[in-house]
Amino acid sequence: MAVPSLLSRTASRRAALRPARSLGVAAASAALAVGAAGTALACDISEFSAAAKCDGGKGVITVTDVDPSGVPATVTVFLHNDGTDVKKVGEQVVKGSREGTTITFTEDWKPNAEYRVHVKAAGYVDEDIEPNLVTPATACATEEPPAPTPTPTPTPSQTSSAPAPPASPRPPVSSAPASSAPASPSTAPAGAVSNAPSPAGESRLAETGAGSDTGLIAGIAASLVVIGGAAVFLGLRRRGAKNDR
Repeated sequence: MAVPSLLSRTASRRAALRPARSLGVAAASAALAVGAAGTALACDISEFSAAAKCDGGKGVITVTDVDPSGVPATVTVFLHNDGTDVKKVGEQVVKGSREGTTITFTEDWKPNAEYRVHVKAAGYVDEDIEPNLVTPATACATEEPPAPTPTPTPTPSQTSSAPAPPASPRPPVSSAPASSAPASPSTAPAGAVSNAPSPAGESRLAETGAGSDTGLIAGIAASLVVIGGAAVFLGLRRRGAKNDR
């Protein structure tokens, strides 16, 4: 009877250990799954995105990292054309965050240009963001300078109230007397006494200072006297001739 009891005890112990083993296997599997998931979520290329934008009339390329673990990653941007890298635009290090961390590359990109963006995080990712970045079909608009402010036109009231410009100074007037032209030798100065003899009857008048009209009147009177005397003489002669008849 002792043997069956021992066998029953061993079977009961094994039955009790089976659930414990099952739990251990499940826990180990879960731990492996969590570790693999944590490694996969630490840094992945799907957490990176690139875009071509305009900033103040200039082109820029932005790369955003939404890796919540913040693993440092090196981002390199290349200008790509016909399957070949034409030039290296730039390279920066980014640490992602749950909200997203964005880095900016200054690039005066042309419309419909293609760029290759490579991401490398040691032990996690070393590949390109796919597909390649293609810029918009419209270039960034250049900012125009502000138009100059027009000068206001003065109103008539403002023009009339403006002070008059100062008068230009006049040339000084010379105080020296103007030189007179020399008198012609052929003309005698006024008031000079002529040495030529004056006609009879006018000498006294000239000496007394009488005018030339007085002499003319005196000459006419003398002529009348002569004419009167001649008339009287002719009358007397006619009268004597009549008496002789």
